[in-house]
Amino acid sequence: MNKELEHKFVTELQDNQNIVHKVCTLYTDDRDSHNDLFQEITIQLWKAYPKFRGEAKFSTWMYRVALNTAITLYRKSKKRIDTQDYESVIFKIKADEYDETEEQQLKLMYKAVRQLGDVDKALVFLYLEEKNYTEISETLGITEVNARVKMNRIKTKLRTILNP
Repeated sequence: MNKELEHKFVTELQDNQNIVHKVCTLYTDDRDSHNDLFQEITIQLWKAYPKFRGEAKFSTWMYRVALNTAITLYRKSKKRIDTQDYESVIFKIKADEYDETEEQQLKLMYKAVRQLGDVDKALVFLYLEEKNYTEISETLGITEVNARVKMNRIKTKLRTILNP
């Protein structure tokens, strides 16, 4: 990969790294797991970047890679995922510290969302990121109608979890 492409990747990742932090928060329960998942997603983004064609926004592509990595990693946690040696990468990506001072309602919401299935978590996450159903369906590989129906069912389920 040429230096210009490397620089572009690092810049895009740094500009959008909160997406990765949010995915990590959604799929992990502790700081070490968060950092491990952040690193794994970053590596997968780096490995996939040469194939990024720019047909979608970088952030949409990043959501897809991050969510797929998180879902795959935690569905198959007993299996080892082959990764590229992080130290062999020419540049280092510095992760800014993620602000963990969440309000009580946000903590409750994350707790409720963690009770959902993997794909439902991803759908809620994208919905809360204010992605439209077209973007959600493209990112998750489902139809717009399916995304809307699933979201309505999830809203009902979350209401019962948050307001027993």
